Amino acid sequence: MPKRTRRTWAIATAAALTGAVALAGPAYAAPNNNSVEKITKAVTLDGVMDHLEAFQAIADEHGDRAAGRPGYAASRDYVVAQLEAAGYTPEVQAFPFEYFDENNVLTRTVGGTTTTYVDGDDFVRNRFDTGSPEGTATGTLVLVDLPSADNTSGCTLGDYGMLPANSVVLVQRGGCGFAVKAVTAQQAGAAAVIVMGNDNDETLINMIGAAAGLTIPAVFVPYSVGADLASTPGATVTVTVDYDAEIRTTWNVLAETANGNDDNVVMAGAHLDSVQDGAGINDNGSGSAGLLETAIQMQKTKPNNTVRFAWWGAEEEGLVGSEHYVGALSEDEVDDIALYLNFDMIASPNYMFGIYDGDNSGGTAAPGFIPEGSAEIEDVFEAFYDSRGLASQDSEFSGRSDYGPFIAVDIPAGGLFTGAEVQKKPAEVLLYGGVAGASYDPCYHQPCDNLTGAGQNVALYDALREDYDLVGNINTFALDVNADAVAAAVVTFAFDTSTVNDVQTPGKSHGAGKSMDAMKERFAE
Repeated sequence: MPKRTRRTWAIATAAALTGAVALAGPAYAAPNNNSVEKITKAVTLDGVMDHLEAFQAIADEHGDRAAGRPGYAASRDYVVAQLEAAGYTPEVQAFPFEYFDENNVLTRTVGGTTTTYVDGDDFVRNRFDTGSPEGTATGTLVLVDLPSADNTSGCTLGDYGMLPANSVVLVQRGGCGFAVKAVTAQQAGAAAVIVMGNDNDETLINMIGAAAGLTIPAVFVPYSVGADLASTPGATVTVTVDYDAEIRTTWNVLAETANGNDDNVVMAGAHLDSVQDGAGINDNGSGSAGLLETAIQMQKTKPNNTVRFAWWGAEEEGLVGSEHYVGALSEDEVDDIALYLNFDMIASPNYMFGIYDGDNSGGTAAPGFIPEGSAEIEDVFEAFYDSRGLASQDSEFSGRSDYGPFIAVDIPAGGLFTGAEVQKKPAEVLLYGGVAGASYDPCYHQPCDNLTGAGQNVALYDALREDYDLVGNINTFALDVNADAVAAAVVTFAFDTSTVNDVQTPGKSHGAGKSMDAMKERFAE
């Protein structure tokens, strides 16, 4: 298959990147890029990569760009400076959030060989329940009702039988809530509980919901890690839940066009924060950089509708920034927002071109969770890829990124996603190239999500380079195409939202929608 490349990038050394923020030239806003043709010419791969180099330099200086830490404040300042240089008057919206410094551990020892799993990638504690019990347990791994044909593993005491002392139990998701499984395991005498995904589900669920009376450490693992653990019953496993929590301040950055109808606002957003201990260059430097370059190149455009750009804080802590923003809006302000576009990971190295499934043709959304008009947003992105002769596919419309708070109040939404920890299918390789069986982003939520290539699996990334032009963890072809897709969609709706507005129920209030709590409950079983 031909190598997918627009141009070859020469990567600077880490030392050279360190000064990128200070050396970056002023943003330049081309005049009146008021059509898809004009804006996609103005938004270049070079321009987007300049922003990513700045984000990498910030991470090099501060260690990461995570919310509540110095690297995020520097990322905020960079975005604000670029917007001001382009002629915007950005707003910095401060909000408090519960900051966690995580020191959780999950290890398995078999025959003298110890496997250490990565917090935030291979496992996660309950991040949505501040009462998540801390503690350490080391003991024998016991499989509870596994495999479970009806996915009710660990829901009743009868599933556990007589547990050995200091057992660490592995149960499977489904049939009852996580809290029920964890408390039942404790009642059965377990010292710790691990909940695994089912049916090849690689999603890391943050064990949503409080578990009253729980005192033992509990973590969640995706299906692949659970299957790996399940292959070694009787192994010695250690589970540690250890974290510090405090209230810190972080920020959203917002900017909007000077012209346009304020009663019909087009919003476009991307989260600006990384996970802790990583540069977050694909997740989500890619979306932030693509959106920033689009905003810069649109500044002198005079759209029919006001366009409001947003860079969200604390997405990695549970969509905190976007929830804060939406929660602070009045009902009239909610109703003024015609639609929301979200861009979270748009340059995965082993990419697919995913579009949020606004018509639910893939069955990824709960009934009633997709606002009217979302299908019409999906149509615009599909038309863009079709115009380039490129394949695309549905990506789940589950509310698990910053569009969640918007669809929770019935604002139509859409967006792009090139994939995270899920493995690429052979059929997708035929469409996009790449490596089947490897994650779309092998460095998802890891320190190797950077521009330098440090820490990457050398053999895997060499295999990816057979098809792709990569700069660190960035697929430059995917980024180039998707930066254009971002710009094309924003400009399209900046001038005309009628396809979205016309399908909505007359007089329907956006504010009468679903709550985020209701959306999160979908992932609690």
